[in-house]
Amino acid sequence: MPVSWPAVSVVMPVLNEERHLASAVRHVLEQDYPGEIEVVLAVGPSSDRTQEIADGLAAADPRVKVVPNPSGRTPSGLNAAIAASSHDIVARIDGHAMMPSDYLRIAVETLEETGADNVGGIMAAEGETPWEKAVAAAMTSKIGVGNARFHTGGESGPADTVYLGVFRRSALERVQGYDEAFLRAQDWEMNYRIRMTGGTVWFQPRMRVSYRPRPNVRALAKQYFHYGRWRRVVARQHPGTLNFRYLAPPVALTAIVLGLVGGFFFWPAWLIPGGYVAAILLASIPLGSGLPLASRLALPVALATMHMAWGAGFLTSPPSLGSDSRTAQARRQQKAQAN
Repeated sequence: MPVSWPAVSVVMPVLNEERHLASAVRHVLEQDYPGEIEVVLAVGPSSDRTQEIADGLAAADPRVKVVPNPSGRTPSGLNAAIAASSHDIVARIDGHAMMPSDYLRIAVETLEETGADNVGGIMAAEGETPWEKAVAAAMTSKIGVGNARFHTGGESGPADTVYLGVFRRSALERVQGYDEAFLRAQDWEMNYRIRMTGGTVWFQPRMRVSYRPRPNVRALAKQYFHYGRWRRVVARQHPGTLNFRYLAPPVALTAIVLGLVGGFFFWPAWLIPGGYVAAILLASIPLGSGLPLASRLALPVALATMHMAWGAGFLTSPPSLGSDSRTAQARRQQKAQAN
């Protein structure tokens, strides 16, 4: 336990968060944390009352500060909030996330005990509707998202990436913050740079932040399609970062499409998509235990949507995506100098 608790800056990019912003900020300010806390809200151009609510929170409590994020993009908002923050420990949180009361205490204790540059925990998906409950079950299962500990849990220890994150400012300054070209996967990409510059990213399962899944099939498909697209960008720009967990969805999608087409010429090829459907249905039985009937019926659809959308995004990710990133620009400069 620290002898004196360091002050913490909580940075929060917000866009169209009228429903949740006041509650999210309240959960931060009511932390069971002995040290000083400030909250910096980077507010994007919202179509609801987010700006008004943010300004009201800042007027009511001097610990809350508001800065503009004209682009509305998450990484630019994070960088703007970090630049406006004051303290040596920086915690990222989302505008709709409800931070548990012991979150910052556990994070700072873990930073102190491990010497890590970033600590984070579990993206605790929790649904309200039958569909959201199905997606939450899929998102916290290995068949849904592989063996990512920040989704499924596990032992504490070094990790490739974690959910959200509580950082040492020195690490953020060392890697120059988030790469604003990454509209998705910006956490994974920056954690990679932290690790490649000698830092440690630490998974702490005692840190849990609730997450509300997308409310329908279309929104879930869009989310995972973009996840797949941007994870391909990370793979292109940081060779050696792919593993089977990331390759499984595009391989499965390719095999299913080939099987569906090939079955018209050689009927056993239809066993490939049929086998996938059977596997999803069988896996959904134990995953759906304890869920309402509507959620159990929706679970295979949620799993297939996540797999197929992620795979489609990965396979169709254009080479130009992310071409304005720091890594891509540095490589172009190196190539030009070599020539």
